[in-house]
Parts: sequence; structure tokens; C-alpha cells
Amino acid sequence: MLIFLLAGISAGCGASPPVKFYVIDAPAAPPVASAPADPVTILVARVTSSHLYHDDRLVYGSGPVQLGTYEYERWAEPPAEMMQDMLVNSLRSTGTYQSVSRISSNLRGDYVVRGHLIALDEIDSPGLAARFSFQIELYDPKNGQTIWTDTYTHDEPVTGKKVADVVEALDRNVGTGMAQLTSALGQYFATHPPPQTAPR
Repeated sequence: MLIFLLAGISAGCGASPPVKFYVIDAPAAPPVASAPADPVTILVARVTSSHLYHDDRLVYGSGPVQLGTYEYERWAEPPAEMMQDMLVNSLRSTGTYQSVSRISSNLRGDYVVRGHLIALDEIDSPGLAARFSFQIELYDPKNGQTIWTDTYTHDEPVTGKKVADVVEALDRNVGTGMAQLTSALGQYFATHPPPQTAPR
């Protein structure tokens, strides 16, 4: 009886699987083809999302309407925060704008770029894929209006069956999405030149 009891305690005290952490290191977007005539100051707001993407657990789809999270597969930082950093870096990389910064109480900008993370997860229908869906909008604080918006949504095929393979596909997908959204914003400014601003 004692032997069975000790065996049960030993089985219950087994070590948990190690937690694995992942990052997305998408390359910066290439410069847009057409730059606006008058560079502007851009502030990037905190990215909004569902509570799932404010957590560090990787998300997977389970059927058409159900989502789940991995316990031992996690992001190095919450996806919503990663997306804000990537959006800042992507906009800066164009060299188009006078400055691009995270929004803060002591900074003033000509425009505010807002992002919303819709999806960053693994799906399995009909085949394994990495889904990234992200929306950005351009807000003009002078008139209190959103003057432009665009959305990127794509399912990137996954070449493998491991979580690391899914993360690699997400990395490619995020890089492509950020490049397209950044380019689209640059094209908006190229066709809608901002008014001349007073010297700072």
C-alpha cells in the first residue's frame, strides 16, 4: 500500500514541460515609392485587441468559432505590444516622415496612427496556417476625425507541424502585412498632401 502511495505522489510531482518563448522579428518595410511633399509628425497609439492578445500565450483556432491558448508556448511579450513596436519601426523605415514615435502625454503630432490587432493565431482549416489580421487608421487630431483606414488579412501556409513552424509563418505574414499597410499609408499621403505646417 505504501509503495503504491509513494508511486502516486511521485507521478503527481513530475516536472512540468519547459515553457518556450517566441518573438516575431519581421523585417522593416521598404521605402514607399512616393513620399509626401511635406513630411509630418506621426504618433502611434497603443494597439487595441481582444484580451487574448494582451496575454503572452500563443492562440490557436479550434473549429470555426472557438479559440484556445497554449500553456507552455508563449510570446516573449504580449502581441498587442509587439505590434505597436513593429508599426513604429515600419513607419520609421520609410524615411518619409519627420518623426514617428509612440504616443505619450508630452508629445504632439500632426497625425495619430491607431492599430487594432484582429487575429494572430494558428488555424487548422482546411490546412495548418498562420492567420494575421490587422487594421490601421489615420486620425487627424486637428479636426477630430479618422481620415483613412485600411485592413490586412491573410492566412500564411505553415510548412511543418510544430508550433515553431507556425511562428515562422506568422513572422512572414506580419512582415508582409506591415509592409503593405505602411505602403498604403504612404500612398494616401502622396495623393492627399498635408497642409503646410508652421516651423517647429
